[in-house]
Amino acid sequence: TAYEITTAEHGGTHLDAPRHFVEGRQTADQIPLEHLIGPAIVVRVSATAEKNSDYQISVKDLDAWEENYGPIPDGAIVLFDTGFAKYYPDRNRYMGTDERGPDAVAKLHFPGIHPDAARHLAGRGIHAVGIDTPSIDYGQSKKFMTHRILFERNIPGFENLANLDQLPEQGAFVVALPMKIEGGSGGPLRIVAFVPDGRTED
Repeated sequence: TAYEITTAEHGGTHLDAPRHFVEGRQTADQIPLEHLIGPAIVVRVSATAEKNSDYQISVKDLDAWEENYGPIPDGAIVLFDTGFAKYYPDRNRYMGTDERGPDAVAKLHFPGIHPDAARHLAGRGIHAVGIDTPSIDYGQSKKFMTHRILFERNIPGFENLANLDQLPEQGAFVVALPMKIEGGSGGPLRIVAFVPDGRTED
């Protein structure tokens, strides 16, 4: 049996390559494997984000994580658990609207990473970020500054992740392998995490 498939680069669980927003930065096939495979931390903001669908993850959230667990390690893959994965595939709950097309953009409501937090992370030697919402920028973003700030530093993003609530705040090891599209601005992503007790979460 053989089939043909057609897919968007930025649908479902996927990679945003730095080239997605910044000319001259890495494309999907240029991202080093060591930036897609490595130790992960989970910054959990679900208690706050579930009360405010426009919540932007802040420097204070990152500081709170470090107060509890120590400095964010060099080379970390930083994952953000907003609690929104449980709403997928209900578009109204997950994205704020079930409408599609240009007119729906103004109606998008979901949490993301504040640009100040992105700047904070960009200087910390991390390898990638990931989030359980449709975008690393929150739904009402107009300038997509979080994308621009991180991608300028060749820090890729993983979007529409699942099961982050099953990972510990530290100690997991992530393997995030996208479809290797030559020159691609992103691609479908298979991301798994090995957790300290030996389980594997997908």
